[in-house]
Amino acid sequence: MTNVEKTVAKNYIYKGKILNLRVDDALLANGAPCKREIVEHGGGACVLYEEDGKILFVRQYRYAYGEFVLELPAGKIDKDEEPKCAAARELEEETGIRAARLELLHEIYPSPGYTNERIYLYRAFDGEQVQAHPDEGEFLEVERLSVEEIKVALKAGRIKDAKTLIGIQAYLLEK
Repeated sequence: MTNVEKTVAKNYIYKGKILNLRVDDALLANGAPCKREIVEHGGGACVLYEEDGKILFVRQYRYAYGEFVLELPAGKIDKDEEPKCAAARELEEETGIRAARLELLHEIYPSPGYTNERIYLYRAFDGEQVQAHPDEGEFLEVERLSVEEIKVALKAGRIKDAKTLIGIQAYLLEK
């Protein structure tokens, strides 16, 4: 493909713990100048775990939306951490499940128009129950839902998180 845009300058507006914001000077494929607003993000890992016909979810308050969100366990990838290790860590921290094996299902671009974030979606297998240890300031409830309960929640619009919807889709397609 030949319609590549070229970065002229990266202009950082904010650098934080979770993300950076920059407004780049760039050139369109035809050479015309433009601005590109970019949210840099280190990426996330998400994990789907099924046991006894039920999928493990977490429900937590999400400040940006002002509501409780039902999600698959997930979190940000730490600096120099492998996505698979982050997925295993998040599953254990949030739910107390230590998985023996994880398989990559998808690499997701949540919003390619303005962020470089990638979310790695895994399927976990052969878990053992250990003590959950959520991050400080992380308050969540673990829920286990059957496929029928998930379908009811989907039809009612109670599952809105994109990575969770993709994870459920992948799970249902393999059934």
